[in-house]
Amino acid sequence: MGHPCPVQIADVPVRALARVRTGAIEANCALLRSKLSGDTALCAVVKADGYGHGMVPCAGAALAGGASCLAVATAAEAVELRAAGFEVPILVQGALTRIEARAAVEAGADVVAWREGFVRAVAADAGAAAVPARVHVKLDTGMGRLGTADPVEARAICDLVAGDARLELVGLMTHFATADERGDDHFPAQLERFRAFVDEITAVHPRVIAHAANSAAVFRDPAAHFDLARCGIAVYGLDPFGEDPAARGLEPALALESHLAALKRFEPGWSAGYGRTWRAERPTWVGIVPLGYGDGWRRGLSNRADVLVGGRRRPLAGTVSMDNVAVELGPDPGDRVGDPVVLIGAQGDQRILCEEVAQRLGTINYEVTCGLLPRIPRLHEAG
Repeated sequence: MGHPCPVQIADVPVRALARVRTGAIEANCALLRSKLSGDTALCAVVKADGYGHGMVPCAGAALAGGASCLAVATAAEAVELRAAGFEVPILVQGALTRIEARAAVEAGADVVAWREGFVRAVAADAGAAAVPARVHVKLDTGMGRLGTADPVEARAICDLVAGDARLELVGLMTHFATADERGDDHFPAQLERFRAFVDEITAVHPRVIAHAANSAAVFRDPAAHFDLARCGIAVYGLDPFGEDPAARGLEPALALESHLAALKRFEPGWSAGYGRTWRAERPTWVGIVPLGYGDGWRRGLSNRADVLVGGRRRPLAGTVSMDNVAVELGPDPGDRVGDPVVLIGAQGDQRILCEEVAQRLGTINYEVTCGLLPRIPRLHEAG
């Protein structure tokens, strides 16, 4: 007779669950705030549903931990935060259509500009508002994405914004391409370009703030802190350098859990999963865990990742399918149907970091958590 599934929300069993400790997010933000220079403020980046952790609960935890503002990528995210009751400054960092920019401004969010046409459209749409639309000007110092790479154009955009009563020039920004590659020469070159731009603009517009640092830059170089640091990955306790977060005092907030849905005895040569990519080399037991790439547990982990069962590491056996994975348990494991399975997190004295999963996939920790799909419920716990 099977045992009840231990993975539950409000006493309702679920196939898999992502537990998110909001207390860890608070602690990470407090740590980041302590690392910042002087009066540098902390902006918590909560885009992409809080990097897969749940945007609204994580935003509240980040603010409780010392962040003073929030950053997102889309107007819809800003609107959602306002609907949830957040009144702090919100920066929409992404490229926006005119309709999206109007929605962001109507939500009282800041927008980013680097082209004259965009600025004039925002000004026209903000004309009826009681307060000016808040604008940050972005200089591309070497990321090669959004922003103008021409300091002359960026300066002209700053003057255009500052000279229009319907707009408020709030900030200057850039984004580092290699802050997580310690010892490279591109990061300091970007920093030098941005510093020169900031010095030039603040000489004319002294109340404007400057911001450039992401999580990696906060740890790498205090000279990159400026007035505001935009931290994302470290807020969630994941290491910006892809290493062990504990080495930097960060606490991973997310644990991914499931359970053993079935147990099967295998004889030598028997196979598990599509394509028969795994075959038993000895008499053994295989456990079936009910989650797969339909939940965001990537197919690239087939035969190359571990999970924790009974406080021990157990290897995946065979191809990850849409709804299930198989795990080799050994010849006499003592495991039972319903036993908990940890895919990210700790069990006993063992742990599997998100960074380990990322390394097995040849990717970064950001992609692992962002890739967990809505079919996995998020349970936010204060601990």
